[in-house]
Amino acid sequence: MIVSIHQPAYLPWLGYFDKIASSDSHVFLDNVQLEKRGFTHRNQIKTPQGPLWLTIPLHTHGHRESHLGATLIAEEGDWRGKHLKSIAQNYGKAPFFTQRFPRLENWYEQSNGISGLAELCFSQLRFWLDEFDIGTRIVKSSEMASSGCKSDLMLALCRELGATTYISGALGKNYLQEADFTAAGIGVIYQNYAHPTYAQLYGDFLPAMSIVDYWFNNPNTQLFKGTS
Repeated sequence: MIVSIHQPAYLPWLGYFDKIASSDSHVFLDNVQLEKRGFTHRNQIKTPQGPLWLTIPLHTHGHRESHLGATLIAEEGDWRGKHLKSIAQNYGKAPFFTQRFPRLENWYEQSNGISGLAELCFSQLRFWLDEFDIGTRIVKSSEMASSGCKSDLMLALCRELGATTYISGALGKNYLQEADFTAAGIGVIYQNYAHPTYAQLYGDFLPAMSIVDYWFNNPNTQLFKGTS
């Protein structure tokens, strides 16, 4: 049983989905604190002027004392409409924009009633897993019994799911207690994602853009097939 774990992410990059597709089960880590400068509520698209951040506005007061599941979206402005407009303006000439944009637009419209950041990211994750035909089992950490911090939490989640292998992000090398995983009979693999170079608008290739960049520019939605 190969397990991966990651916090929710808005419009994630390709490596996020490579980790999920390489797993039998993926834990959607929605009961930890928000990383204010992370990618949970924002990501980048490519424009003629370079990368552009698309950021979900949040009610962040007290976020250090609460978890992602309790983080609420600030709905004072039409951020969904603004994000869709930015995506349309910068990918309108992409080869698969006309074919695919209506599906993304429909997801944004259906998400109007979602007020929680984690819930919105989970809904969006399901959208992308369907688009790329990734069948990995997704489990919310908030619905699991495991608790703890950092390495202890990762190990507890893996044990609860019966993992034999844990796929960690590269930063896991900074905090994982590998000896504890070994003692539990769980091998640790650090993701070393080889980002593909693909057809892209606006000059020189920029890696690590949001998945929308690949999706609008390329026909192959079987990109992650054979990795799970």
